Amino acid sequence: MHARGISKTIALAILLSLGLCQPLYAQQNSADAAQPLNLRELFSAGGTVGVLILFLSFAMVALIVEHLITIRRNALMPPGLADEVHELIARKEIKQAEQQCKLRPSYLSSVLEAGLAEVGLGYSDIEKAMEDASTEQSARLFRKIEYLSLIHTLAPMLGLLGTVWGMMNAFHEFELQATPQPQDLAPGIYKALITTLMGLGVAVPAMASFAYFRNRIDELVADASLEALRVFADFKRSLVVKRKVPRANRGEDATESRKPERRVQSVAIERETN
Repeated sequence: MHARGISKTIALAILLSLGLCQPLYAQQNSADAAQPLNLRELFSAGGTVGVLILFLSFAMVALIVEHLITIRRNALMPPGLADEVHELIARKEIKQAEQQCKLRPSYLSSVLEAGLAEVGLGYSDIEKAMEDASTEQSARLFRKIEYLSLIHTLAPMLGLLGTVWGMMNAFHEFELQATPQPQDLAPGIYKALITTLMGLGVAVPAMASFAYFRNRIDELVADASLEALRVFADFKRSLVVKRKVPRANRGEDATESRKPERRVQSVAIERETN
């Protein structure tokens, strides 16, 4: 109810300002009316809340640039790493494969390194280790972009806070005047609305960039997981072949053991009874 009352007050103030702007502009000359607001006046009207919103805008730009550099295909999946590790696994050079992953740290190298650590335990353990590593790395990427989501939530809230505070000051100054005129209220109202404009100006690109990077992470994580499974595909086949050979041998032994044995009929010795 309190938030609804605040929104109604803001809406009435906006309608009042629109109605009061006409007599205000009628009293000014044409030269003054034609002058638009510059950036200095906008920032000075924003006050302390405007400075906070401006700081959020700088943080948003820095985060977007950092994400564009780190959240890309070549950064998460270095070219040639999967093929090199695949060849080393085929030659059974596991230590060298782990060394290659450590030399080129990335999302894919972390997943492959987790799988290489479980080579001696079987493919099911390798797959489980890679799945756990993929989940951990993707969670870190999503936590990175959560700051953009936080900015696109905070910015309009700060803008609304600054607008409400500015309108309170505008109405308070209007009440303290000896002979208040309606046109005296309009400057305070439009200055109070500047913080809302600044907050929306930061929130919109922050929300759009957060959605873009979220979809980008989903795509790259899926591609990296498939690439990691491809690296261990031949290793999986070799394990399956090794399992089939002993089974075939055991089958031959079983058929040989099932051959009928010649049984010697027991000869009953009859004892003559007296």
